[in-house]
Amino acid sequence: MPVTAAASSPASGAAPAAGHSPLTERRKAETRAEIARTAAVLFAESGVRDTRAEDIARAAGVAPRTFYRYFATKEEAVAPLFAAGAQQWAEATRQAPAGLPLPEALQHGARDALSPDDPANAESLEWVRSLLRLADGNPALRSVWNDAHHAAEKAVAAVLAERTGADPHALPLRLAAGAAAAAVRIAVETWAAGDEPADGPEGPAALAVRGIDTLRNSPWSSL
Repeated sequence: MPVTAAASSPASGAAPAAGHSPLTERRKAETRAEIARTAAVLFAESGVRDTRAEDIARAAGVAPRTFYRYFATKEEAVAPLFAAGAQQWAEATRQAPAGLPLPEALQHGARDALSPDDPANAESLEWVRSLLRLADGNPALRSVWNDAHHAAEKAVAAVLAERTGADPHALPLRLAAGAAAAAVRIAVETWAAGDEPADGPEGPAALAVRGIDTLRNSPWSSL
């Protein structure tokens, strides 16, 4: 999922860590986002293999020890770029009109998270496309992408539980969240592998909406 403004701010609704002020948490989030953007640029320019964590730290204007305070590996440095779009999808689904059936609420969220409605969104989608192409030849980077979508699945399950009152750990709800998350992941990967514009009928938002639409026979009705 693409990075958005959420990548440079603490997760929506998250409380500051104990002993840390909101300002401190905001600065830490901004540092994470800057390191992530810098890593993406260097990966695109030099390749993942030829980019060191120390190179990313230097280009981001931080010490190597600061880099490792935020990320365990160089590949993990782009995790905020992948995670932000997933967070936006979950939050937009949460804020969808209360009367919408679950598939329509998830589609509402996908349109919000994956549509290049402004220059920042359009740019972030292109970064995700670039990183996913690099991930095809880099298992560690692919693992970071997969981890982001595993987290997205959990976030969407929590949102579906809120909207339905169902147990977030119940099998039908987890299956529904997993199927929806897979539909969105495959939509983004399919778009990233080609050359279609982000705002067209084969863009990530349109593909995700169609993918979720194929899940009409998923366990929605039991939630």
